[in-house]
Amino acid sequence: MVAVESPRIRTQSSTTTREQILIRNPVTDDILGHIEAMTAEQVQAVVARAKAAQPAWAAHPVKERCRLLLKWADVLWKHQDTAIQRIREATGKNAFGAWEEVAVLDSIANYYANHAPQWLAPQTRRSVLPVKHTARVYYKPWGVAGFITPWNYPLLNAIQDMIPALIAGNTVVLKPSEVTPYVASFAVDLMHEAGIPRDVVQLVYGAASTGAALVDSVDYIAFTGSTATGRRIAARAAERLIGCSLELGGKDPLIVLADADLDLAASGTLVGALENAGQVCISTERIYVEAPIYDAFVTKIIDYAKQVVVSPAEGMEIHMGSLTNDRELERTEAHIADAVAKGAKVVYGGKRRPDLGPRFFEPTILTNVDHTMKVMTEETFGPLVPLMKVRDAEEAIRLANDNEYGLSAAIFTADLRRGEQLATRIDSGDVNINTTQWTFGTPSLPMGGVKNSGMGRRNGPEGLLRFVRPQSVLVDNQLMSKPQLSLYSPFNIRVAMLLRRVRRWLPMLRI
Repeated sequence: MVAVESPRIRTQSSTTTREQILIRNPVTDDILGHIEAMTAEQVQAVVARAKAAQPAWAAHPVKERCRLLLKWADVLWKHQDTAIQRIREATGKNAFGAWEEVAVLDSIANYYANHAPQWLAPQTRRSVLPVKHTARVYYKPWGVAGFITPWNYPLLNAIQDMIPALIAGNTVVLKPSEVTPYVASFAVDLMHEAGIPRDVVQLVYGAASTGAALVDSVDYIAFTGSTATGRRIAARAAERLIGCSLELGGKDPLIVLADADLDLAASGTLVGALENAGQVCISTERIYVEAPIYDAFVTKIIDYAKQVVVSPAEGMEIHMGSLTNDRELERTEAHIADAVAKGAKVVYGGKRRPDLGPRFFEPTILTNVDHTMKVMTEETFGPLVPLMKVRDAEEAIRLANDNEYGLSAAIFTADLRRGEQLATRIDSGDVNINTTQWTFGTPSLPMGGVKNSGMGRRNGPEGLLRFVRPQSVLVDNQLMSKPQLSLYSPFNIRVAMLLRRVRRWLPMLRI
């Protein structure tokens, strides 16, 4: 599955030689092509074109911008087989995981197309002097929104936040991961095919220096990636006084209560931990099981792990594909070694699968783990399932919160009301009950982190409104106005005092 190199990715220069970045298929190690890292000057030129195009794009009615994004979603859906192929050859993930990226994007586009015109419409607010003043809020785009996106979901993570940004009237400059640039270029080409002007959506290519140049040029920056890089981006955005949103690292806990259905909890835990070989920001990375069911749960999850199909083959029956980078593979092994050295036991898996490809690793279940081990405290980004026995739900909640991250979490229980009550006590941006990761795939629910997992939200109204700046407009109709040299006239004071008393009894006059 070797892709033909896209000529749009290549940038030529007769006077300088820029860094060449090879793009490889992680399963076969075949070279898919290469990109040339863009200089700061080239990034600035791209952003300048986006700035020039932004007023005309923002002048389009919101419904027209929505129509174009829906048209793009339809084109992507039509070409989903090609999209799946591009994603798989770039990441090594299974076919279902690649299809999922297309499906979630389609849902997001439809969600915002249905709701954005209402949310972005001018809003009338109540004023202090309702007869004399009218008050409205208008939502204006930032200008040029920049996006720096990761490799693990090269289509979904690249495009999902661009959709509300574009609908809000911003133009967009995207820097996809240098590991998976061809997926983003394919999606953006389809946007242009759907009628979105070329200068409205553009790409820049390269690694860290290209990303830094983008942060230095745009009016808003959205970043998905590591906490360390996110901190630097936030600091630079603060220096420039531009808006930013950051979805960063996670170490997502899952709690199995004693009343849980063991089959559903065990299989659901594996789904949460092994999706994209564990290379998910909201991957289940540490599991707390109440003591009365711990041994039975270990037996169940091993039984289900034996049924997990790991393969580079095509087909929706494959449960897990390859890791994408050597870095994640080596970190996975290092976390296992650290845990075993401190007393953990590997009860299933634990080895590479070179017979399948250079970066395949077995789903791995560990027991006897605790918080002295990296596997329970540091982000792994690999197919590990560490199981820790806890006395009760109280200890599980305490341990779930004993971490620098707070992105997502899950609870398995038969008592749905209790589960929801416990969910509100977990320090995370979202909690799933009796499932995992579905918040991410639900466009109406805001998703994002607390603590070191980031700031800002994607999806929901919050995911759209972060891409606009509210502008308040107050209109004085000059009713009974006379020239005066102070903000309040004696008449206005009397009216204000009267309104204060009346508003206690008439809700329609309250601010």
